[in-house]
Amino acid sequence: QVQLVESGGGLVQAGDSLRLSCVASVLPFSSSWMGWIRRAPGKEREFVSTISPSGGIVSHDDSVKGRFTISRDNAKSTVYLQMNSLKPEDTAVYYCASNGAVRVTKDGMEYWGKGTLVTVSS
Repeated sequence: QVQLVESGGGLVQAGDSLRLSCVASVLPFSSSWMGWIRRAPGKEREFVSTISPSGGIVSHDDSVKGRFTISRDNAKSTVYLQMNSLKPEDTAVYYCASNGAVRVTKDGMEYWGKGTLVTVSS
């Protein structure tokens, strides 16, 4: 019954922007920390961002800080990741994740989606 569905990925050029969306179904969304994790081909899972249930606390990895912004709309059970100034090294599959009452980390993912691919060319 629990499902997280990501969308918004695609092929873009360096410097472009994308906004990823994640819709949660049958999940205590408004009381859950949400976040984004990514994995580049052949590399380890990497933390991107997390956001508290109310949206009052956000955290971004240093590699994306100032370029990516996580946000959420609890009325729509949706979490977003606005990605600006994309770089080739941002190329990865991006996964939406939830982790209950605790922030999302690369190892703390109670639920996650199938991911959406972001490819950034130079």
